[in-house]
Formats: sequence, structure tokens, C-alpha cells
Amino acid sequence: MTGFLQKIAGLTAERVAAAKLSMPKEALEDAPLFMRPPGAVKTALLRDDYNIIAEVKFASPSEGTIREQHDPVGIAKSYLANGAAMLSVLTEPLYFKGTLEYLKDIRNAAPDALLLRKDFMVDTYQLLEARAAGADAILIILAMTSPEVSRELFDAAKALALTPLIEVHDEDELAMAIEFGADVIGVNNRNLKTLKTDLDISRRLSAMKPKNAAFVCESGLSTATDLQDMRGIGYNAFLMGTHFMRKDHPGAALRALREELPCA
Repeated sequence: MTGFLQKIAGLTAERVAAAKLSMPKEALEDAPLFMRPPGAVKTALLRDDYNIIAEVKFASPSEGTIREQHDPVGIAKSYLANGAAMLSVLTEPLYFKGTLEYLKDIRNAAPDALLLRKDFMVDTYQLLEARAAGADAILIILAMTSPEVSRELFDAAKALALTPLIEVHDEDELAMAIEFGADVIGVNNRNLKTLKTDLDISRRLSAMKPKNAAFVCESGLSTATDLQDMRGIGYNAFLMGTHFMRKDHPGAALRALREELPCA
């Protein structure tokens, strides 16, 4: 684990500990949205299309503040109206300026949308939070936790009918994801030490794509050519955030990108 991830893991553990005191797991399980059956994420991401997971985020460790005005519901609706296959909603407050309330508000405004809770997962309690806020999927970053904790999170997500999107950065992590039985896998092109992106990471790992898995290309994507190239080597979906969120109208930026893509 890098020094940055170690720091984030500690801060996240403190956040989770405070949340457990203010919202016991029994209260999460009684939340109205907890009873909502999560959607079929893998099926949606395997459609014969450029399946774009559009991200609602207002800051990041690598970019700092991306967007001053916070209108998560408006942005989410705009993404969905312009062809997003799924939404990724940042709920980490310190580095990404997110909150679980954004996820809950978007779910209530878009009952049928597929939603990923994107955060640093270190405790199975966070999966209960995700269900209670209306998520269909959660992110598990293999570089973030030990193999044992990652496996615990993976199994707990499956037990809650949440789709675990397993994020990998290299061959060893991808081999671990495959060993878990992961069938929705994200390849992150961002170097966690330098925070720089390099699409060659996705090119290199494409050779190890498991049969029948939904393969998601993450970070560093900005052009129609990027998506065409990645789709050509086996990627089924594309997680994009900063490129859209820096625009005046993120949904319109998504539409413009989709209009540049050939028919699937």
C-alpha cells in the first residue's frame, strides 16, 4: 500500500468508526432504500455498446477542486438523459468532496438508474451504508486493503446482492480478482504513487481479461479514439468523470462524446 493509500485507509477507518456510533447497522437495515433490490450491473455493462459510467465528483487528490458548484442530482439527471449506462457517485468527503447524501438523493431522483458507490472501502459496514443509500454496486480497491479484507468485502457485497467492482492496477491484482471469482473488474490507469495516468496499463492487462467478465477501463479517458481503442481490445465499459465534470454542462459533454463514437 502506498503512503497515500495508507493515510486514506486510516482516515476512512476513523470515519467509519464515527458512523457506526451515529447510525447502528440495525438502523441502516431498516432504511427504506435498503429493501430495494439492486440492479443487474454486469448485464448492463456487457451490452453491445460504449457503456459509459459517468461520474459525479467535485474534487480528487490528483486534480484538486474540479467543480465549485455542487448539484449532484442535476448532473446525474443530465448524464442519464444523455446516454450514461451507469453513474458513479463519490461519497468520500475529504479528498473528493462527496457524501452519502448525494448517493441517496440521486437514487430518490432516479429510481431506475444503476449507481456505484465510489469510496475507499475498508469495512463491511460501508456496504450496509451503500445498500441503505440505494447503491447497486460498490468499489473494492485491491491496493487499499489486505487480500483477506478484500475477500471479506467481496463476499459481503455478494451476500447483500451488491455488485463488487474490483479495481486493479497490475497483473498481480488482476490475478487476485480472478481468484476471487470477480466478474466485474475495473482496470485503473492511474499510478497510485505518482497519480499520473497511462492507458498502457489497460492495454497490458487486456490480455488477462477473464472470459465472460465485464471489463471496465478507468481513468485517463477523454476522447472517442480512447474509447474505440479500449473497446477494440476487450473493454466493455468506461468510467469517466473529470473530463465531463470540468465542462459547463457535463451531460452535454457526454452527449458530444457519444456522438463522436461509431454505432456499436
